[in-house]
This record gives sequence, C-alpha cells and structure tokens, in this order.
Amino acid sequence: MRSYIILLFSFLVTAAFGQNYLTPKALIELNRVGGIGVDNEGNIYYSVRKVDLNSNSSSSKLYKLDVKTGDRIEISKEALPFKDKAISPEGDKMIAIEEVKVRDVFGTDYYPQMEKSNVQIYNELNYRHWDTWEDGKFSHVILEDKKTGERMDIMANEPFDSPQKPFGGEEDFVWAPDGKSLIYVCKKLHGTAYAVSTNTDLFQYFLDTKQTVNLTPNNKGYDTHPVFSSKGTLAYLQMERDGYESDKNDIMIRMNGENLNLTKDWDGTVNEFAWSLDGNKIYFVAPVLGTVQLFEIDLPTVKKGKLIYNQPKQITEGQFDIRGIVGERKGELIVGLGDMNHATELYSISLKTGEPKQLTHENEDYYKGIALSKVEKRMTKTIDNKDLLSWVIYPPDFDPNKKYPTLLYCQGGPQGALSQFYSFRWNFALMAAQGYIVIAPNRRGMPGYGVEWNEQISKDYGGLNMQDYLAAIDDLSKESYVDKERLGCIGASYGGYSVFYLAAIHDGRFKSFIAHDGIFNWKSMYGTTEELFFVNWDLGGAYWDKENATAQKSHNAFNPAEMVEKWNTPIMIIQGGKDFRVPIGQGLEAFQAAQLQGIKSRLLYFPEENHWVLDYQNSFIWHSEFYKWLAETL
Repeated sequence: MRSYIILLFSFLVTAAFGQNYLTPKALIELNRVGGIGVDNEGNIYYSVRKVDLNSNSSSSKLYKLDVKTGDRIEISKEALPFKDKAISPEGDKMIAIEEVKVRDVFGTDYYPQMEKSNVQIYNELNYRHWDTWEDGKFSHVILEDKKTGERMDIMANEPFDSPQKPFGGEEDFVWAPDGKSLIYVCKKLHGTAYAVSTNTDLFQYFLDTKQTVNLTPNNKGYDTHPVFSSKGTLAYLQMERDGYESDKNDIMIRMNGENLNLTKDWDGTVNEFAWSLDGNKIYFVAPVLGTVQLFEIDLPTVKKGKLIYNQPKQITEGQFDIRGIVGERKGELIVGLGDMNHATELYSISLKTGEPKQLTHENEDYYKGIALSKVEKRMTKTIDNKDLLSWVIYPPDFDPNKKYPTLLYCQGGPQGALSQFYSFRWNFALMAAQGYIVIAPNRRGMPGYGVEWNEQISKDYGGLNMQDYLAAIDDLSKESYVDKERLGCIGASYGGYSVFYLAAIHDGRFKSFIAHDGIFNWKSMYGTTEELFFVNWDLGGAYWDKENATAQKSHNAFNPAEMVEKWNTPIMIIQGGKDFRVPIGQGLEAFQAAQLQGIKSRLLYFPEENHWVLDYQNSFIWHSEFYKWLAETL
C-alpha cells in the first residue's frame, strides 16, 4: 500500500509541478491527430481531438496546414475542400446509410398488445455482435435524388448490413467514376451462416437497370475497401480463405472484367492502401519486423501478350510505424507516423528517398517537458532455434547499475502486429515511466515476418508461441539490471489468454499477472462468442467433435480452465460487461477459480465497456488500478 501511495503522489506532483515523467492523465489528454486529406495545391487538412478528463468528454478542431507558409490555420467543417464521398460525380444523387427494420425480434413485434414486455426472440445465430444485440434492423444503402427528393433502398428487405457492422464506414462504398453505378461491401449471409463466415463481397448496383452484380463471387474470404483510381481502375483488399480473419491481405485490381492479385507473390500482408494521383501505382502500408512501413507497387504490364506483375518496393525504413496514408503531393506522401514514445503526428515522406519530415507538432510542448524511454530491439533464439525479435522499453533515466521490476507484455489478436504502436491504454512509455522495464516479444503469430510465421499460431495456441514468451523473458532476465524476483506478465484478449495459460506453466518466474478480457475456458468461449469463424479456424472446430483431434487438443490441452489448479500467483482480472467477443463469463470464471483456490486476486469490472475501455474516466481508473496492483504485488 505504501508504494501505491508514493505512486499516486508522483502522479499529483507531475500534474502540479511538471515533473518530467508521463502520467495516465497526461496520456489520456494528449492531442489526437487525424489526417483528412491533401488538396490540389498541396495544403494539408487534419483534425485534432482533445480530451478533458474532468468533464469526461472530448472536442475536435479542424486545421489547414498551408503549403506555402507552413502556417497552421483553424477552419470550419464547411471550409474543407473535399467532395463528400456520398455525393455522386455529377452531384445529383447521394448515398445515405440508414437502419432499416427487416426482421421481428422483440416481444412487441410478435405481441403488439404486450407494450411493457422486453423479451427478445431468436431462431438462429448472430443474435449479438461486438457489443450490440440484434434488434432486427440492418444498415442499408439508401439512394437519394437531390433534385426530386426521391429515395430508394437498394437493399430493400435484405437482412444484411452495409456498411459492415460493427466497424464499417465510408470505406465500404464508392461511386463509379461515371456516376452510373456504385459499389458497396456486404456479407450477404444471415443467421448461423453469417456467424461462421468471413465472406464479404463487392456488389455493384446499376442505377439505370436497378440490378446488382457480385464482382467477387469466386472469393470466399473478405473483399473490402473498394477505391477507384484517377483513371477509373478499381482496387480493393482481399483475403482468400473463408473463416480466416487474419489471412494474408492482398491488393486486388479489376481490369477488363478480371480480378488481379498484385501482391500474391509477396510474403507479407497489407494494412491499407491508396492510389497514386496519376493512377499508375498503389501505395500501401504493411508490418515489417516489428514496425509498419510504407510501400509502393506498380500496376502489371503486358509484354508479348503476357501479364507481368511487379514486386512491391519498400519506401521507408526506421524504428517507427506509418499509421495511415493521408494524401499525395508533388514528390511526397503525407502520412500519420509515430513510435512507442510518440502519439501520431503528420509527416511528409519523400517518395525518392523515403525520408520522413515532421509537419504537425500538436504534442511537442508536452514531449519537451518529459523524459522519454529508450526503446531497443532484442534478438533471442527460440526453442527451435529461430530468431525472435522483442521490443524492450526502458524507464526514463535508466541506470544499468540498478535493478528494475520487469513486465512481459503479451500481444492480442492473436495475429496483431506488435509494432511501434502508441496505445492510450497499453502504453509502454507510461509503464516505463512508472519504473518498469517492458519486454514485448514478436512471438509466433505476428505479421511482418512472412506468412509462415504469422500463420503458425493457428491451432497451436499453447505451443510454440508460449515458448517464445518464456524464451524472451528468460533471455532478458540474464541482464544484471533485471530484478528476477519482480517479474510480471500482462496482456489483453489473446494476450489475456496468454496470461491465463502462462499462469499455469511459468514455473515460478512471475510474481504477478494481469489479464484483460482474456479467454479462460475455450468450451464456454465457443458457446458464447459471436464471431464463430474465429474459434472454428484457430481452434480447429467444436469441442463436442470428439473425432477432431485438433479441436480436442485446443479445447482441452490448450485450455487454461483445464490447468487452473496449477495457478499459485496473484492475478488481477479485468472484464468488460458488453464484451461479446470474449464474453463476461470468461473473466468471472477466472476470478472465481482464483478466489476459491485462495489466490490473491482482484476483479476490475466495467459494466458498460466492450472489448476495449473507451470512456475516458474509466480509462484513468483502469490505469490507476493497473499500477496499484503492480505496486502491491511486485
């Protein structure tokens, strides 16, 4: 308790006197920069969102960065020079997205006279998704004539969503350049079929015939993000295998009625892309060795009647992440960029040299007043003699002659890149500022090391990647500055699962664990999670399929609930009440198991949060309890 009081006092001192260490409040209230676009003259437009923790709210401002003077000018939304994506090229029609009631769900739908009832009735799966229960309404594309006001639902009576729920937006639709058709993304499946599939397609709706054509009927995985070039060529992203949400993501183009895969022979996966202004190439960002970098790829050429594909060219290289493409201007690309010490700012990237130049400085004054962490790559040999890259984050003013408590960070996903990200919750700079060394291994299952490394984790959850974690922490623990008696293990989602699993096999390495929305019991997880394609692919199938050896191993040998009697270390369990991806029972089962075995444990329950913590004051309490627990147990 004494150490926690000191910790809280340090937070207060920092706020009052500007002490040079990052604090939870300062982290949450950092300016959050979002790129909007680049106009024809090269001026850059962006937003800055500011959080006020006391009022538990945020507000945004819009800015123009003048290309000639470099001045930062605040503007109104009406001053943005970009055409609304929903407006047709001729300006006579627009797309509106509306929730349309298609199916009966509620008791009042079936029994109108029972006005005070609140029962919900379902006959098939997909009865809830992410953090929302199915209410019988679906997002539909509504076409509106701006002159006559006539409106038409081009998905009339269809129980499908476009944009895709829960995260789809403007990237899920686009007008064709001639304005005679539009393309939208949709998974035209419902019920159980929807829950077990990733098969979204691109659909083209023709205004004159009112007919809809599926442009990607042969691909059974994700087809997303349709974008036309300045020359009228359609590009989009595609994953090939149905049910595999972390499949290799490729860039496709549609030429002469054919869908061509530009990156099929490239051993990587694409995060996002943008057309060049001239329409001759595509820029994209992708994970590379614990970072996210910028690439370009030229369109295929025809030589002697044969189509010749080009290989991607990496433009940038450095210890940072490219966090989004904003736009192009002469000789350079405008991007979001940052690292583990810095939130996103806008940079220009020279297309010739790859050199980044910082353009916005929305948090510069704050960073000038704090000591930043040193972040280093560390290479470790795995149990099967492969090279494992880990990021090691050291406390500001690190002294190698001292000993420091050290945290093993377990990444979620499981196939999410552990790159130079800057999280407003799992923030390594903040952890280091509280006096902890952090090691974050790019274990099996991470993109950026080739498809084979990325895919290995599927159906081997308790296998090699767990040994990767232990190899990383054991290797770092050889250093004299690591206090081997004060090691902790932390993580969320799959990282939370990793914590639960390691708690049974760590052989006394760790003195404290923290698991946020982690998977504890695969059998109850399989019975309650909403996207069943995930568990079907990664576990190999259902727990009741006794003939399926892979599924049986996943649900039993790789199930923390089957090993919980080996737990003997303090553990804090964090759970969101509206998390339908890793539902509430996972956290409650784990906490109950720890409590009934007499293990020091704590449950941090957020009734209104989903898989993430989005409320600002809840986020502050999350941080406070996180460090309070570590102070008590390490």
